[in-house]
Amino acid sequence: MQALPVSWLPAVHSRNERAKLPATLAVLLALLSAPSACGAGKSGAAAEPRGARAVPVLPATVVRRDVPVYLEGIGSVVAYKTVTVRSQVDGRLMQVLFREGQAVRKGEVLAQIDPRPFQVQLHQAEGALARDRAQLENANLMVKRDRELVGKKLIAQQQLDSDQAVAGQTEGTVRMDQAAIESARLNLDYARITSPVDGVTGVRLVDPGNVVHAADAGGMVVVTQLDPVAVLFNLPQDELPHISDQMAHGKLGVEVYGRDGATALGKGELELIDNQINQATATLRLKAVLPNPERHLWPNQFVKARLLLSTHKGALVVPASTLQRGPDGTFVYVIGPDQTVTVRPVEAVSPTGDLAIIDKGVSEGEIVVADGQNQLRPGSKVSVRESGKEGGGRGGGSGGKPGSRGRGEKP
Repeated sequence: MQALPVSWLPAVHSRNERAKLPATLAVLLALLSAPSACGAGKSGAAAEPRGARAVPVLPATVVRRDVPVYLEGIGSVVAYKTVTVRSQVDGRLMQVLFREGQAVRKGEVLAQIDPRPFQVQLHQAEGALARDRAQLENANLMVKRDRELVGKKLIAQQQLDSDQAVAGQTEGTVRMDQAAIESARLNLDYARITSPVDGVTGVRLVDPGNVVHAADAGGMVVVTQLDPVAVLFNLPQDELPHISDQMAHGKLGVEVYGRDGATALGKGELELIDNQINQATATLRLKAVLPNPERHLWPNQFVKARLLLSTHKGALVVPASTLQRGPDGTFVYVIGPDQTVTVRPVEAVSPTGDLAIIDKGVSEGEIVVADGQNQLRPGSKVSVRESGKEGGGRGGGSGGKPGSRGRGEKP
């Protein structure tokens, strides 16, 4: 320690001040020695070898299993059929036989229009038919007599031809009467308004007592078919070749979930791919049809649809978080028996979901690092974290981002 200059020391003017001088010098010496002690502590910590510290990591086991490949998209539910029930005849609405929101079957009577005017038309047509049939029978008898008389040269051929024309006209009148009867019966049938499909009724639009017309635009009620139900969803247009190839081999399954992506709402099949691509969004629209007996799906409901594109049989699978990318390509950290890690180059198949399929580089049963790679170097010591903590766990997951490929088990 260097000696302090004499000029730095305080001047001593009295006996009391000379008594305090040793204590003051002791305090100054303590203050001067403190920085050197701190420096010594830092250098000692820096000298501690870094490789001695075990890095906590989350492990995952390389497993072999079947991996389904999904395409996910956002969509909405639409009724499989939507029918606006209208009157097909004019008349006064006498009865409404359904409740709003009621489940109805095809052919079930929903309303009744006053049938009496159509019954009158039917009776008139039946009376005209009876009259014209009698005239037809008489005309046919006249033609029969004329033929006998013409054969005996008693009347001219012209009389026979005239009577045959009258008989033909009367036969045409009879057929018109039959058509009038059918029309009257059809109007009577239209007076009983029935449901055209199995479905659920909406809000009643016309009350009993009103006069309804066939030309009314609003209709009487809207019936929507909810079982089965349809789901429309969008996928990127780049997936069109893959979907078309798989559809050529059979029906593709579709799973529908709630907006949270976790609540399963139903399963069905892909019905069709729309016949044009939306140029504004570069997406194609698809339609799936699903059974809906419990009414979990409702028209205009937003959902997430997962299209099962294919299944990789017996694939080597690791969590996608294990994959790391470097200058030489994709690699993983493999944990050895001595709890040290080594770098292993791998070939992965589109690891865009929670799971990644490995084609080459690792073997079934090996342990790889799923989380904590940012602190690792080749040969680093590791300590295994417990599964379930932040960062993942053993095994994998499912799905992917909406509108993208995903791989994994079904939730």
